[in-house]
Amino acid sequence: MSRGGRLALLLAGLALATSAGAARDDKGSEEARVALGRRLFHDGDLSINGTLSCATCHDPRHSFADGVRAHPGAHGEPGLRNVPSLVNVGSFSPLTWGNADLTTLELQALVPIAGEDPVEMGMKGQEAELARRLSASPCYRKLFKASFPRDKGRIDFASVSAALAAFQRTIVSHETAWDRAAAGGASLPEAAARGEALFRGKGGCAQCHSGREFTDLAFHRLANEPEAPANGDLGLARVTGRMEDRGRFRTPSLRNATLTAPYLHDGSADTLSEAIARHGMALSPVETADVEAFLGALTDTAVTADPRYARPGKACEVS
Repeated sequence: MSRGGRLALLLAGLALATSAGAARDDKGSEEARVALGRRLFHDGDLSINGTLSCATCHDPRHSFADGVRAHPGAHGEPGLRNVPSLVNVGSFSPLTWGNADLTTLELQALVPIAGEDPVEMGMKGQEAELARRLSASPCYRKLFKASFPRDKGRIDFASVSAALAAFQRTIVSHETAWDRAAAGGASLPEAAARGEALFRGKGGCAQCHSGREFTDLAFHRLANEPEAPANGDLGLARVTGRMEDRGRFRTPSLRNATLTAPYLHDGSADTLSEAIARHGMALSPVETADVEAFLGALTDTAVTADPRYARPGKACEVS
C-alpha cells in the first residue's frame, strides 16, 4: 500500500475513533460495558467469515498472545507482525509495533477489525452487517443498551470498539516475583537478582525496557537489523514514509515474556536467549541465563487462567 493509502486509512480510523470517544462518554454501566467487551473479544462474528475473534490471536492462555510468528488474516492473508501480549495494555500509549498515532484502545481496536494493511478480520465497510449479526442476540441487545443508554444501545464500530477497550483495560498483571520483591516481600532468587543487575547495568536493557511495565513506549531500531527486511516491514516508516524511521519498532513490555514466544516484531526469535542475542549485548552464556531468570521473575501465570478473561458462558450478564 502506498503512503497515501496508509494515510487515508489512518484518517478514516481517526474519524471513527472520534465517534468511539463519544461512545465512551455515554454514562452507561461500566460493569455491563466490560462484560460486553469480554463477549465481543471472544466472538468470531467480529470477522468477515466468523473464523477470527480477538481471542484467536490474543489468547488468555498465552498471556494474550498466540505463540506463532505472525497470525494469518480471516482470508488466509499472511500476517505481518508478531502478536503482542495485552497484559497491562491499558497503561500503554502508543499501542502498536509501528504506528505512533494509535494512542487509544478505542482507535487501535478498529485496525484488526476494519484495517487493510494487512487484512485481519476483514470487516471494512461491513458495519451494518456487524450490527445485524450482534443485534440478533437478545443478550447483546441488553448489554449494548446497558452500556450505551444515551445511544439507546446502538451497535456500530464506535460502541464495539469502546466496549472492547473497556474489557482490555481490566487485563492487569502485577503479581509477579519481581513485584513482590519490589514491594518489600521475599527476595528474588539469586540468579534472577544477578540477572536484574545485568539488565540494569552491563546489558543496558533498561535504557528502553524501563518503568513498571518495562517499556519506554518509544520506537527504536536494533543496531544489527537490516533496513530492508525479508518480509518488507519497514516499521514506523510504513506510516511516516521517513527514511530515518525504517526498522524502528515500539519497545514491547517484558512482563510475561516467558509466556509469549516467539519474540521481536516479526516473531523471528524463537527463544528468549535468541532475542537477547539479537540486541547485540556482550553477555556470556551464564549471564544470558541470569537475564532469562530475571525475565522469569516478571512472569504471572495466574493471569492465563483468570476466569474474568475466559470465554463467557451462555448465561447473559444482564437480565
